[in-house]
Amino acid sequence: MMSGLEAALAEASSPSWSQRVRAGHDLAPFADVPEAAEALAGLLLDVEDTAVTRQTAEALARVGTVASVRLISLAVAEADDHQADWLQTGVHDALVGPDGVPDVAAVCGQLARDPEEAVRRGAAEVSAWADGTRC
Repeated sequence: MMSGLEAALAEASSPSWSQRVRAGHDLAPFADVPEAAEALAGLLLDVEDTAVTRQTAEALARVGTVASVRLISLAVAEADDHQADWLQTGVHDALVGPDGVPDVAAVCGQLARDPEEAVRRGAAEVSAWADGTRC
């Protein structure tokens, strides 16, 4: 019997975009597990479907841990403009959701001191998006 994590890792490479979306949701709480982080990084920059990018970013922003926001930050640093728009939309979806989310901007503040330059650069972007939703 496969664990939920193993099943979600298998779905992350599915040809079906809806299965990849589900994988993004299911893997988000495991952002600090290396195998999950690797799969999530791929889903955030999914080349075939923007829904996968958007919904994985939303799921990670909702988790709101340093590990999950760090993955979004790295993706933002690598994304082209089109992908970045969908990453931003996903983060925004999470921030304006009815449930209230963790303080993504505060997590970005922690990531501003990350040793990796790409993470710091991406976190600055995500922080700006987070600030923009409060008005």
